[in-house]
Amino acid sequence: MKNSVVMKGTRSGIILVLDKDLDYDELKLDIAEKFRSSAEFLGHAQKAVMFKGRVLTEEQKLEIVDLIHANCDLNVVCIMEENEIVEGSFRRSMEKTIAERDANTGQFFKGSLRSGQVLDVETSIIIIGDVKPGANVISKGNVIILGSLKGNVYAGADGNENAFVVALDMQPVQIRIANSIARSPDKQPVKKRSKQVQPVKETKIAFLDKGNIYIEPLDKDVMNDIRL
Repeated sequence: MKNSVVMKGTRSGIILVLDKDLDYDELKLDIAEKFRSSAEFLGHAQKAVMFKGRVLTEEQKLEIVDLIHANCDLNVVCIMEENEIVEGSFRRSMEKTIAERDANTGQFFKGSLRSGQVLDVETSIIIIGDVKPGANVISKGNVIILGSLKGNVYAGADGNENAFVVALDMQPVQIRIANSIARSPDKQPVKKRSKQVQPVKETKIAFLDKGNIYIEPLDKDVMNDIRL
C-alpha cells in the first residue's frame, strides 16, 4: 500500500492519487486500509473527493466512496473531475451539493404566520398552520402549508425551478417560484345570501412549467410529475 494510495488534502476536499497498474481489487483493499488508519485524523468533516493517476469508471468511483464511508467517519458529499480548478471548484461543488441536499431535506414550523411576519429558511419548509394575509414565506426549496395560504410565498429562492408550493387552502396574494411570479386576480364582491353554501376547500399545488406558474388540484397524477 506504500505508494498505491496517496492522499492529498485541501481545505475543502481530498485528492486521491491511485496506482494505475495495481489490480483493482488489491487497490480497494489499500484504499480501505488508508482511510481506516486515517479515520481519527479525518474526523467527521464533509469533503469533496477527486481521483487522479488512474482512469476509473463511474461505478468504481461510487464503490470507492462507499469504501471511504465504511472505513471512517468522513462524509464525501461529491466527486470532482480531475480537469477542474481544484480549490475553487471543491468549494463551489461542496456548497451546491449541500444546498441541494438541505433544500430537499426540509424542516417544520408549527404555528400561523400573521401580517408582517417573515419566515425565511435555507431548506424546504412544512408549515403546520396558516399563512395569513400580509405574511411572507421564503424558501430555497419547497413550501408545504398544512393550512390556508392567504399571504405571499417565494419557493426556489436560489433559482430552483423544480420547487413547488402546496397548501390545503390555496388563496395566495402572490406566489413566486425561482424567477417567475403569479398574482391572484382581484376578488369580485360576493352578494349576500341568506343560505350561502361554503365552497369545499381543495388541496392544490403551484409549480413552474416553461416560465409559467400553474396552480392545480393535488392528485396522484400531479404527484407523479413532481421533480425533486
